[in-house]
Amino acid sequence: MTELHESAGTGPGDAHFTVFTDREDADAVARSFARPGTRILQHASGRPWLVGQWHDEEIISVRVGHAALAVIGCCPVETAELERYAGRLRDLAELDSLARSLPGSFHLVAALDGRLRVQGTASGLRLVFHACVDGVQVAASRADVLAAVLGRDPAEEQLAVRLLWPVPHPLAEAPMWRGITAVSPQDALVVSPDGRTVRHSRWWTPPKPVRTLADGAPLVREALAAAVDARTRQGGVVSCDLSGGLDSTSICFLADRSAARVVASTWPGRDPADTDLYWAEQAARSMPDIDHVVWDAAASPLVYTDLLGIDDLLDEPTIGVMDRSRVLHHLPAMAERGSRLHLTGIGGDHVVWCSEAYYHRLLRTRPLFALRQLRGFRALWQWPLGGTARALADSRPYGKWLADSSGRLRDPLPATVTTSLGWGMPPRLFGWVTPDAERAAERALHEVAVTAVPLHPDRGLHADLEQILSCTRIIRQWDRMAARAGVPMASPFLDDRVIEACLAVRPSERVTPWQYKPLLTTAMNGIVPDACLRRTNKAAASMDASNGLREHRADLLALWEDSRLEQMGLVDGAALRRLAQRPATPELRDAILYSTIAAEVWLRGLNRTTGPTAPASA
Repeated sequence: MTELHESAGTGPGDAHFTVFTDREDADAVARSFARPGTRILQHASGRPWLVGQWHDEEIISVRVGHAALAVIGCCPVETAELERYAGRLRDLAELDSLARSLPGSFHLVAALDGRLRVQGTASGLRLVFHACVDGVQVAASRADVLAAVLGRDPAEEQLAVRLLWPVPHPLAEAPMWRGITAVSPQDALVVSPDGRTVRHSRWWTPPKPVRTLADGAPLVREALAAAVDARTRQGGVVSCDLSGGLDSTSICFLADRSAARVVASTWPGRDPADTDLYWAEQAARSMPDIDHVVWDAAASPLVYTDLLGIDDLLDEPTIGVMDRSRVLHHLPAMAERGSRLHLTGIGGDHVVWCSEAYYHRLLRTRPLFALRQLRGFRALWQWPLGGTARALADSRPYGKWLADSSGRLRDPLPATVTTSLGWGMPPRLFGWVTPDAERAAERALHEVAVTAVPLHPDRGLHADLEQILSCTRIIRQWDRMAARAGVPMASPFLDDRVIEACLAVRPSERVTPWQYKPLLTTAMNGIVPDACLRRTNKAAASMDASNGLREHRADLLALWEDSRLEQMGLVDGAALRRLAQRPATPELRDAILYSTIAAEVWLRGLNRTTGPTAPASA
């Protein structure tokens, strides 16, 4: 049996749980999910309802009559308000409106007349899985918890899929173990009273992008302010990234207006051309009450740092392991300064900006406007005329695009214009991936392409949603790592209400070659000083990545010396070892190693286990 090692424990900000129906057979199954420190919420009968690990400040639960509700995560709803809602609840479908109204980032769990409903966030930051355990359907916030009780090892074909760069929708949603089903972030899981039948019910759809910039920006400001307020309203000390970029700067100014005391954290880049520190200091001068900490650039961990030491138990591989040390390095120092929570600007790039792929449709509906804008994009990104024309003429449906990609996995990386104006980056495999792994990945792509539908018919909105989901799958794991390190992280841009406010603005006004992040600069006007809103670029940190590859090549070599992926026949270890000895290889600039490193590090983490599970305490 796969068992959970010590990193499966929880710190503040890392609530996780399983959910059970009110039946005797479910009661018996619930015992197998017990671990040291497990907490239990009970049905009225006394049988387990929620079994897991959380802190008191991360959960609000109420019971009124035959209805029970639990909100797990960050949500400023008051207990009395939740009780009123539970008292009026007559149908689980009524929870759609509640889930779409509350700020924050949270799971919502309900029990009504024996039925269960479990849902996460539309952003994908909080996910839901389910599996049949001894005939009982069990819902969980993490797939690895289900796998541990089922005694499953990771599926080799799914590992082969995760070697793709990138993993396209919907394959990215699939859990790493057979017998476990993922619930789409846009769906809720509904479990029947007998505990054996489940269905997925759509609760969220993206808003129509019809608001003007002038109308939409105030609503974005309101949603982002509410997201920050949900984390700062309790006061105390919170820390914030202050990179100098527009996203983190906006979060920092909003936090500075709150009841909390703010410690702002700036890591200057190593590249002498990096202007982040200049912009961060500009912002800090306008916030005299904050404690601004500027770190030594030379002390910043590089990309690829400490890959061999990672022992976080994660429920899927993540390319976030490449930057794990950089993300966590300053958190202990933030804790010493009293920080109870660290706010980031991550997600701003994914929601206030948007994909140029919208112009595929706009060219057909507003041709003169679209042509003007596309000329600007061509100049900005150096898109060739022929490639631009071919990308705009490509009208393949998503399933056909996916099927065509399956036969071109060894092709060179496509031109940027193709990915920017199409359905996204088509997946690729590289020289160190074995023919067996290639066949497994190709087979999976073929099978899913038959029924695959995009996240939205408009390829621009599909690209936006896929980028958000790809981002949150990384942040979801970073949040686990940060909680374990002692200071939980939060990314207000990735709250559902903020995402909805941004997506509702016309894409023609969100993405333009003539202005940098116009939606955010308009929304933050009057909150962030004009001098800070004038920034029109962001640092790339390419020197940190290239230096990391060079300085940590010995770790990479060691990673492949005893490769789990090689033992499974999925990669050519000798080819990877040769590559580790040549960190200046030009192709490595494109991060093509990331998915393979992510899978290898994840497999190693699974092997770090401790003893058997122990009884729970109610």
